[in-house]
Amino acid sequence: MAKNVFFSFHYDNDVWRAQVVRKSWVTKPNRAAWGVIDKADFESLQKNGEEAVKRWIDSQLEGTTVTVVLIGSETLSRPFVKYEIKKSIDRKNKIIGVFVNKIEDQNQNTSSRGDVTGFNYPLYDWKDDKGYDNLGDWVDQS
Repeated sequence: MAKNVFFSFHYDNDVWRAQVVRKSWVTKPNRAAWGVIDKADFESLQKNGEEAVKRWIDSQLEGTTVTVVLIGSETLSRPFVKYEIKKSIDRKNKIIGVFVNKIEDQNQNTSSRGDVTGFNYPLYDWKDDKGYDNLGDWVDQS
């Protein structure tokens, strides 16, 4: 049975890093990923307002059982990430956090580690904890 995961992240800062994680996830057997949208579609969606974005988030959470919050420098302070976490809790998704700040972006830059005060879910580091090899186990253990 496929594992359906919703990836939550700060779009502007971490979409490149999120794509690295997502691509590693979907290249392995029996895995599907929700919650990733390209920049043009996201900007178009934003033009329709906050409620349109929330409806899109709600639709992307359908069929998922785990939410992976990809934590960069500002992730947990972002309103849509907060909404995604709240809706994940409401639907009883398991939640884990994965620090992605050490993944280089398209310009080979990393970012600072985000504040996780109040984030009471399992935390992993993509680089230090070998996320490419271990994300499936983290999802299974959540």
